[in-house]
Amino acid sequence: MTTDRDVLLAAHRAMRSEFLAAVDGLTEAQLTERSHNGWSVKDHMAHITFWDEVRASEVERISAGLDSAWRLTPEEDETLNAMVTRARWDHSLEQVQREFTESKQRFLDALSRATPEGLDASRYGEAGLVSRHEAEHAGWIREWRAERGY
Repeated sequence: MTTDRDVLLAAHRAMRSEFLAAVDGLTEAQLTERSHNGWSVKDHMAHITFWDEVRASEVERISAGLDSAWRLTPEEDETLNAMVTRARWDHSLEQVQREFTESKQRFLDALSRATPEGLDASRYGEAGLVSRHEAEHAGWIREWRAERGY
């Protein structure tokens, strides 16, 4: 089933706006404070960055007529998320912010060039074409801010 490109682009841009609104006004110390289930806002951003990178490569792969490389079990997904989080744990806030912005743009660019196959949501694995992933993280950050009084 082909998904409308413009709808997808708008949804992913809206989620990014929602995430940016959720972190707006936080200081560097607040962005790097690991007080949300052991994660910082920076860690959430690095996590989203990884999945944007995966999504961009998946759109390109599937648009080329290839199969998804990311059909994972829930256990594999959990292990991968832990590995990626740890791998980027010590990156500077500046690096994470830059990669956060660049990875989203790479994904949006790939989506803009996607073929009909690349717009077929049924062809995707864990890095789904249609996702509320970033919005979920924005919600968790809003809850964390409310709890902390930020």
